[in-house]
Amino acid sequence: MQVAPTGSLLIRQVRLWRGRGLPLSPPQDILIREGRVAATGDGLAAPEGSAVEEGRGRIVIPGLVEAHTHLGYSLLGLPWFRNEVGPALADKIQAEKDELRRRRIDPEKQSTRQLVRSAELGSTLLRGHVAIDTDVGLAPLEGVLRSRKACRGTIEVQTVAFPQAGLLSRPGTLELMEEALRLGADIVGGLDPSQIDRDPRGSLDMTFGLAERSAKPIDIHLHEPGELGAFSIELILERTRALGLQGRVMISHAFCLGDIGPAYAGRLGEMLAREQVAIMTTAPLARACPSLALLSSLGVIVCSGSDGVRDTWGPFNNADMLERAMLLAQRNGFRRDDDLELALDSCTFGGARALGVADYGLHEGARADLVLLTGETLADAIVSRSPNRTVVRQGRVIARHSEITAAAAA
Repeated sequence: MQVAPTGSLLIRQVRLWRGRGLPLSPPQDILIREGRVAATGDGLAAPEGSAVEEGRGRIVIPGLVEAHTHLGYSLLGLPWFRNEVGPALADKIQAEKDELRRRRIDPEKQSTRQLVRSAELGSTLLRGHVAIDTDVGLAPLEGVLRSRKACRGTIEVQTVAFPQAGLLSRPGTLELMEEALRLGADIVGGLDPSQIDRDPRGSLDMTFGLAERSAKPIDIHLHEPGELGAFSIELILERTRALGLQGRVMISHAFCLGDIGPAYAGRLGEMLAREQVAIMTTAPLARACPSLALLSSLGVIVCSGSDGVRDTWGPFNNADMLERAMLLAQRNGFRRDDDLELALDSCTFGGARALGVADYGLHEGARADLVLLTGETLADAIVSRSPNRTVVRQGRVIARHSEITAAAAA
């Protein structure tokens, strides 16, 4: 499943979306050479030997960005899991461990299934969290790293070493995290420093210390509600500023920003923007969530993700980031076309900024990762979510009609 960026591709007569607030372009062509956008315009000539893709007026967006999912534990392709798990976070963590042990889940196989499905639906960039704790050791990460290598031409993957059961609360986890980072994990993960580790300063000092020693970014799961979660955000901001880690820290979920009221959330939002700390939201139904409109107005980088995909935590998420844009819009009470574009921005340009990818987009010189969508307008494409999608990765067509192509699967 390795697709090299070779040769040229001409995509004819498509309408380009170059970002929020910009209209779709008139129908034009895109010329791709060696995995990069070489030119856009009407009536471009195909170089000799180029592949040609007929756009037929479809909309082109840059590749969708799955900025937060869990790899290795999806149950895609496996018999249905009957979910009778309790409501507490500890219940969900334990249920996952029990089921994975019972089924002898192969992290490499299951992460590969999930990565392929994400690519089929249009994601070309993905950040995956991999559980690291004393019960499971490093086997899940080793499997995910093998899967990432096998799928590298189909989708780009960043891996987060994630202390699923806590960092301080599990003696030996720190040493495993250090080994995971040496093994190849790209990002230092963290988890609820107050509710799980029971020591917010100690937990965050340990997390930021790992990042400082390994010179790697940080992504912290923060489920803590209300003022407790807001206090943790303030501690994260303090450490980001003190260590000069602007642009290298993400807070995932941040439910507290939807709990504390707009005035306090606005003050935190201003600090988040100043320290360039990104916020990832899945816009869940059962919890308060950050206001996309408020954070965007303050200049905060906001991205989104599927979280778990068809796993023991829940049966709903399906790796479709176009659907996630619609769910973001619904959860934020959006109806206007320009607001739907804001939701899609979190699943495209916002995701790329949050994940530190600079050469993203449809401009000349950008990486040629893009998706052709069916729709009268961009809002129509988001709401209709037609399966008639063509996915281009590194200048090669890797999926049509939401299924991987034979060439990409080889």
